[in-house]
Amino acid sequence: MVTASGSPSSSNPNNNRSGGSFTTLTERVTFEREIKKSKFIAIAGPVSDERSAFSFLSEVSDPRATHNCWAYKVGDQYRSNDDGEPSGTAGKPIHSAIVSSGIDRVMVVVIRYFGGIKLGTGGLVRAYGGVAAECLRNAPTCLVKSKVPMGLEVPFDLLGVLYHQLQSFHVEDIKQDYDTGKDNVTMVTFKVDFDRVQSLEEAIKVSCSRDIVFYKH
Repeated sequence: MVTASGSPSSSNPNNNRSGGSFTTLTERVTFEREIKKSKFIAIAGPVSDERSAFSFLSEVSDPRATHNCWAYKVGDQYRSNDDGEPSGTAGKPIHSAIVSSGIDRVMVVVIRYFGGIKLGTGGLVRAYGGVAAECLRNAPTCLVKSKVPMGLEVPFDLLGVLYHQLQSFHVEDIKQDYDTGKDNVTMVTFKVDFDRVQSLEEAIKVSCSRDIVFYKH
């Protein structure tokens, strides 16, 4: 059984970051456990969208295994698959483990090699959810901050002052547009960490000593 969900606004992963940031894995991790003679191997890795999730799945799944169950989460979007296990006993608990971990943009694939003893629906839920949770529990993570696109019109004589501030705040993707329709004025656009927006605005206003109008995209 495949379960999928996603709000209309979630097509853009940038819209799905709580507070403008998210925690994700820095590398692929694996956790293995034997439960009543069945071997369960959980493999987790960072993914950016559905395409990369299915690429990850094709890389780590084992066609010789009894089941390759999985779930991924990218912002508000998620999908899960029981891969032949009773409905709701594999993909859903894997997804629940992801949600509980607080990790985003991640996929977990749990591979099962059947050992001859049936676990029952409750046992399957505990097995799949448990190995997924353990896999993510001590996985190396990092905090990724979203970038806010900004722009402002600035007189030529203040470009040096402006660029000094932009560099001190480690902004990215700086561009200039001289076609503003105003004499000796250029539009400067850039991207800055979401949690530095207010401080940067205040620093620019103080250093430029003029009323500066900021544009946020």
